[in-house]
Amino acid sequence: MDALLTDIEALVGSGNVLTGEDVSRRSVDWLSGAPCRARAIVRPASPQELAAVMRLCHSARQPVVAHGGLTGLVQGADVDPDELAISLERLTTIEHVDTIGATLTVQAGVPLQAVQEAAEAVGLQFALDLGARGSCTIGGNIATNAGGVRVIRYGMMRQQVLGLEAVLADGTVVSSMSRMLKNNAGFDLKQLFIGSEGTLGIVTRAVLRLHPATPDVQTALVACDSFAALTGLLARMGNALGGSLAAFEVMWQSHYRLLTTESGRHTPPIAPEAPFFVIVESLGHDPTHHAELFSASLEAALESELINDAVIAHSAAQRQGIWAIREDIEGLIAALSPLLAFDVSLPIHAMADYIDALEPALIHEWPGARLVTFGHLGDGNLHLSISVGSADPQTRQAVAQCVYTPLAALGGSVSAEHGIGLEKRDYLALSRTPEEIALMHTLKHALDPHHLLNRHKVLAANPG
Repeated sequence: MDALLTDIEALVGSGNVLTGEDVSRRSVDWLSGAPCRARAIVRPASPQELAAVMRLCHSARQPVVAHGGLTGLVQGADVDPDELAISLERLTTIEHVDTIGATLTVQAGVPLQAVQEAAEAVGLQFALDLGARGSCTIGGNIATNAGGVRVIRYGMMRQQVLGLEAVLADGTVVSSMSRMLKNNAGFDLKQLFIGSEGTLGIVTRAVLRLHPATPDVQTALVACDSFAALTGLLARMGNALGGSLAAFEVMWQSHYRLLTTESGRHTPPIAPEAPFFVIVESLGHDPTHHAELFSASLEAALESELINDAVIAHSAAQRQGIWAIREDIEGLIAALSPLLAFDVSLPIHAMADYIDALEPALIHEWPGARLVTFGHLGDGNLHLSISVGSADPQTRQAVAQCVYTPLAALGGSVSAEHGIGLEKRDYLALSRTPEEIALMHTLKHALDPHHLLNRHKVLAANPG
């Protein structure tokens, strides 16, 4: 590999091929903090440099793993000692803003928050939003088809991408940088790379769809006495607010109480006695009308006994205080370490029974186990934070069996928005049919026959 690294240095510069302690000082994900074990980290400065690097790696049959913001939770960026990490940290150019067509053209290493701010600067908005906005990158958002807190209004990352460019395993650049909302000419090739976790190609650039700004934000924290009331509230607010309902984030009491009264990290805006707490957020244009509609909708829900208490944020600080309870992942880690985090989706009507069965199953196997639940209920996504006293591989596998196995009968998925990576690869068959998995193998072999791109991730070795 030394000869290959010498050739790569000639392309990208010696300061952009990191080795030794410059590699091991970096982690491969923020939750575990596991050190990077790559033989080297390569930092190309442009898509063209990346393509040239991949041509060299292809000739040498050198496996690589693409690195973005490293905010993933499924070991999707893990690197073996005989692999190279390709970091996109220097691909940070915002290339073009089209205010008429409402698009933003960016390189893959641009952080999500920078994209949001660039859109806001021209009076538009980029719809995707999630807690890791300051660290995650657009390339990673695309590779994992990220979701976040506004999916019920704007959809997943897939819906925000009009065009993209990707480098294949052999260095071929597939540039499908359409800026049109409608482009029905042949296969929509960008869809191959969105959500493929870097196994089919490395995304280098993208054309992102922007939306009109919604300057008025109405946010409330409400308490519900039952899961039936919770789902009734979702339907009521969706009908009352129409297209303005942007977030419906549910915290089971286990989450809300832990991060407020138990830990003392946050002052509870509502007493932590109810079984469910919901952040309801609406985005509108007319502050007066929108605020009146939002308040009236909550009052009607209160009169209908769908909620038993509510607090409306009347300032940015109050809104941030409400969201801080929902997004305090550091607090969960501190309270539940060693933390086992899971991301699942299932039909909304099945969620309560699923959680009610999962918690005693965990406690039966690991007395003293804790299950803390929150999620994007409006789009069927739950995040499970579990503590059983150990996070060793055998324990994690046993806990994963408890979490994932019931999903098959419920029509659920082992991954709602975090992807598969290594962490969930062996459970993929619970959510995909044999025919679907076979087609995934066909696509992988067609685009990366030597399995150089993020090998071993998503798909196990093809039995054929």
